[in-house]
Amino acid sequence: MARHAKKKHSSKPGSTPSEDHPVALVGGSNGGGLIAQGSGLDSRVLVLNKLYVAVRVVSARRAFTMLCRDMAEIIHVEDGQYVNYDLSTWTEVSEFRSQYEREEHDWVRTVRYEIAVPRIIRLFGYDRLPVQRVKLNRRNLFARDRNQCQYCGHHFPTSDLTLDHVTPRTQGGGDTWENLVCACVPCNARKGGRTPQQARVKLIRKPIKPKRNPLITLRLGSDKYRSWKAFLDEAYWSVELR
Repeated sequence: MARHAKKKHSSKPGSTPSEDHPVALVGGSNGGGLIAQGSGLDSRVLVLNKLYVAVRVVSARRAFTMLCRDMAEIIHVEDGQYVNYDLSTWTEVSEFRSQYEREEHDWVRTVRYEIAVPRIIRLFGYDRLPVQRVKLNRRNLFARDRNQCQYCGHHFPTSDLTLDHVTPRTQGGGDTWENLVCACVPCNARKGGRTPQQARVKLIRKPIKPKRNPLITLRLGSDKYRSWKAFLDEAYWSVELR
């Protein structure tokens, strides 16, 4: 069960922000440039609906926009429980975390202070359930295979990898999760328009459709995103990237 932090609201919806108000992180109401700096704005934030169900992943820039518009609150997992913060209270908490837990967070800086990027936010007015699908595209295939050639087993940068049809299209193979794998250029050329059996090569693992977005799985390997695990049920929910 959630335990709630004391809410503090320093501004009203629609009011004009001061220069260090977090809404300036995303350009401000007057269309000016960014006041905040830091790679933290490109960090990823898990979004929950009001029923605490994971629905998507967004950039920190987008998350701060929703927080500043009072569309969401921050959820922070502490000792197995989650604590709810509004943005004003989270800003105060960030001062403490910057001194004692700095390595556990990404940061954005305004004119007057730094704010820890929240890992999870919860929407107040959205109760729809997530779409349970994983898009079949190049990005997700590379993430599923972890940039590893599925024939030789070596890892490569994305620019040095290709996609291979396990059963070639000329032999009836389709564009499916079970028939597409990452392959380095030499292995793909060696296999050619043949099946692995015909080319006398072996797959290092059987290609399958992932249960959730493979990019989410990669992030769960980082300690910074371990709090996501409390809201991601691998057997059921599939989070949509936007």
